[in-house]
Amino acid sequence: MTALKPYSVHAYNLAKNSENKMHDDSVAQRFGFQGGLVPGVDVFAYMTHMPVAKWGRAFLEHGLMDGRFFKPVYDGETAVVTAEETGDGLAIRVESGGQLCASGHASMPGYVPAISLEDFESVRVVGKTAPADATSYAVGKWLAVPPFTLGVRGSSDYLRDVRETDPVYASEGIVHTGMLLRMMNWSLMENAILGPWIHVGSTIRHLATAAVTDELTARVKVTANYERKGHAFVELDGVVIANGANPVAHCQHVAIYRPRETMAA
Repeated sequence: MTALKPYSVHAYNLAKNSENKMHDDSVAQRFGFQGGLVPGVDVFAYMTHMPVAKWGRAFLEHGLMDGRFFKPVYDGETAVVTAEETGDGLAIRVESGGQLCASGHASMPGYVPAISLEDFESVRVVGKTAPADATSYAVGKWLAVPPFTLGVRGSSDYLRDVRETDPVYASEGIVHTGMLLRMMNWSLMENAILGPWIHVGSTIRHLATAAVTDELTARVKVTANYERKGHAFVELDGVVIANGANPVAHCQHVAIYRPRETMAA
């Protein structure tokens, strides 16, 4: 295996003021963490720097990547992303504070899968009417995200905050992978009242690039809801859509929506 040049990031917690108080220092400390967690979608964003550095825009058009999170990355600390070339892509790791925080794999499949929007039901946003529970995320339930447009300014701010240095996003007006994955988080947050919760991992298959001027939304299905080691987990399968008609990413997402500490309270 051939190692690529490591990529160092001065981690920044974009979500200090998020509804998810797991990113708030005082709340996260009650759960046994040193402070507020840098969001998993942003750690995933750090990881994507490596396949884009290797394959360029082509990765954002039809690349595949997964990531799993093991330990927190904290605001202000250095996260070091490393990647080794394997027979079928890149093996990626994120280390911070002397610990392995995340790992994943990126590849360039030789085809773009055909995604039919007829397979993904369009529903209205239910809204935050009740605390998240097994009913909120019942298996088979469809979740929605309100349409939004990132815009040139929004993209610039996001690239700054996730410390992205690859010029392809700004020069070609492409929405960053991490922002696409955020829509899976939003599908959870827009359809129930969540307490502190934790993103565990994701897989994304790019289908096309999304322009910063596109109107984006998502159609998301709950594929699993279960308890493990006292935590309540939810698994999602969704497609991100540009301008109401063009699929740009197919995503799987796993989260602990009720940590055991809150379930025991």
